[in-house]
Amino acid sequence: MAGLVVKSLSSPEEVRPFKDGMGKLELVDLASGGVGRATFQPGWRWSEHVKPIAGTDSCLASHVGYVISGQMTIRMDDGEQVTLGPGDYMRCPPGHDAWIVGDEPCVVIDWQGFVDYAKG
Repeated sequence: MAGLVVKSLSSPEEVRPFKDGMGKLELVDLASGGVGRATFQPGWRWSEHVKPIAGTDSCLASHVGYVISGQMTIRMDDGEQVTLGPGDYMRCPPGHDAWIVGDEPCVVIDWQGFVDYAKG
């Protein structure tokens, strides 16, 4: 059995900036997988600020996350849409766009989809 492992998103092992300074992704890697904290600035939209990095028509990452602050709307490729806010937990399959709602940055912790997210 492995020993206790402690890592902090306050000292990430990797930082990936989004296009045009619209936010960043901070990552730590655990044996069980990566964990990321993304900060999305007001005006951020996946199709404008990550699509050029990902090179796909929509986000193909599957996310399991928790919203700490701010609001984000997610629209699935099939048209289903939801707005998330502080305290919301979500599971989001591949095939979506997302954008920030309002004037506050949105901070999301993700246990699944950020390992390859915004990676050029």
